[in-house]
This record gives sequence, structure tokens and C-alpha cells, in this order.
Amino acid sequence: MFKTKNGLYYWQLDLQTFLIKSIIRFKTYFWELVVFGLHLVSHLPSHCLRRFFYRLGGIQIGQGSAIHMGLRIYYPKNIQIGQDSLIGENCVLDGRDKLIIGNHVDIASEVMIYNSEHDINDPSFSPVSAPVRIEDYVFIGPRVIILPGVTIGRGAVIAAGAVVTKDVPSFIIVGGIPAKKIGQRQLQNPHYTIGRAAWFR
Repeated sequence: MFKTKNGLYYWQLDLQTFLIKSIIRFKTYFWELVVFGLHLVSHLPSHCLRRFFYRLGGIQIGQGSAIHMGLRIYYPKNIQIGQDSLIGENCVLDGRDKLIIGNHVDIASEVMIYNSEHDINDPSFSPVSAPVRIEDYVFIGPRVIILPGVTIGRGAVIAAGAVVTKDVPSFIIVGGIPAKKIGQRQLQNPHYTIGRAAWFR
């Protein structure tokens, strides 16, 4: 950065730096446009149409899985949803790092899953990210928040309104802020299917 005689500041970039910054800026605008388009798609009252556009946007969605209306997505290419899983209304799925949702997972309405956050102790408030993994047969209650780097084990249950800040072992029930163990799931060998999602939702 340089200062002119009249006190104004300006940047002087070489051609290579200019091109790199331009490409990064273009990619950012492109993905913001994709995310905006997918948010509009989330209001279409058809599971089939939404799945088609979500897959086109880069989300991997397994057979029989359904996503209800109002979904908010960040960077869809890192999101993977298994078979026969259900995502409720007005959920947030963060793909700024890997987000893997297994098979037969039931995620209730208004759940927010994040895998990127700011480092509050960093002088530049830089973002940090870590993958989130949700294994098979997990049930996540309404308005749960899952933070970066968390793995939720097979068959675990997250009670409504919980904030999950660390890994949850298989078949454990957690609740509260931050989420802590409140019980053990008795069903230890699940083999059910979630079933058909409600129409026009």
C-alpha cells in the first residue's frame, strides 16, 4: 500500500497478484450466486424438483432422502447426504468444510449445522473450519445447533434446542447448552427406514 501526496492510499499490484485476486473474487461471486439460487429453489413445493437442483448445485443426495422447504446452504459441493435421510424445514447446512450426513438420519426443523466459525482470539478474526460427521440412525431434535469439528455417533439422539460443541458417542442421548449426556438409547441395533416425506413441505 502506498500513500499519495494528497494523503490518499492506493494499492499497487503486479499482474500475477491481480489475476489471482480476480480469480478468487470471481469464484466467490459465482458460489454466492449458486447459494442464492439454491435458496430460491428451497421454496419450490416439490421434493423432486428441489433434489434435482440441489444435486445440480453439487450436493450428493442418496436414494430416498428428502429435504423439506426453506433450506439454507453454504458451499454445496462439500455436503453429502446418505440414503433414506430426512432434513426438516428451515435448516442450515454448512459446506465450507466437509459435512457428511449418513443413512436413515432424521433431522428436525430449524437445525443449524456449522463447520466454519471465526477465531475470536485471532487478531485478524480469521475463519477456522473443521468437518462435521453425522453417522447412521441419528435423530436430531428441533432447533439444535451443531458446531465445527463434531462427530455424532451412530444412533445418537440430540434433544431439542441443544448446542453440540463436542463429539457425541453412539447411542447416547444429549441435551442442553452445551450438550451433555442425559441418557442412553435403548435401541442398540436399529434397522428402520424413515419413510416417505410429507408432500408440499
